[in-house]
Amino acid sequence: MNLRFEYSDAHVVVVVKPAGLLSVPGRGPDKQDCLWHRVQRDFPTARIVHRLDCATSGLMVLALTADSHRELSRQFHDRETRKRYEAIIAGRPDSNCGVIEQPLRCDWERRPLQIVDPVDGKAARTEWQLLDSDGSRSRVRLHPITGRSHQLRVHMQALGHPILGDAFYAPPEVQAMAPRLLLHAEQLGFRHPVSGEAMDFEAPAPF
Repeated sequence: MNLRFEYSDAHVVVVVKPAGLLSVPGRGPDKQDCLWHRVQRDFPTARIVHRLDCATSGLMVLALTADSHRELSRQFHDRETRKRYEAIIAGRPDSNCGVIEQPLRCDWERRPLQIVDPVDGKAARTEWQLLDSDGSRSRVRLHPITGRSHQLRVHMQALGHPILGDAFYAPPEVQAMAPRLLLHAEQLGFRHPVSGEAMDFEAPAPF
């Protein structure tokens, strides 16, 4: 569960989060180990800008100053960032690409799970592309246009092809097909909060 630092300067640090590590601390003393705290060992002023699910691996950017945090948070809020994921899903979709637009909300009785709710859910949009398949499983590229909690996991389930190893949304036989959730944030792009320079980072999926 070692971190891999991809980039750092006086304003930002980019790191690859391993699967199974929280982005931020949870409730209780047993949930204090997280990416944020680990990054702070080397960068004491690091501030969280966005999150990945504990089970998801991939690229994250943290701010090192208050001004950088404010600007990066704005970019994420205004959907100016570029994010791309890879996943391995059960089965093979009927088409080679598509768009999923299913509103999502928290399933309050089973928190933190999310559910599709056309009435009370918040708008959520995911673009997807098939990369390869052997029929029983498929590698897909995912572009979340919105950033709802568990969006990619629920949208793949709604498509009828849950992500392998997903302990929340996949049936037992699909969970058992992988030792971890096979979802990875492989690309992250944003504008440097001070210089405005376009910055793009890639970290290939480890599966």
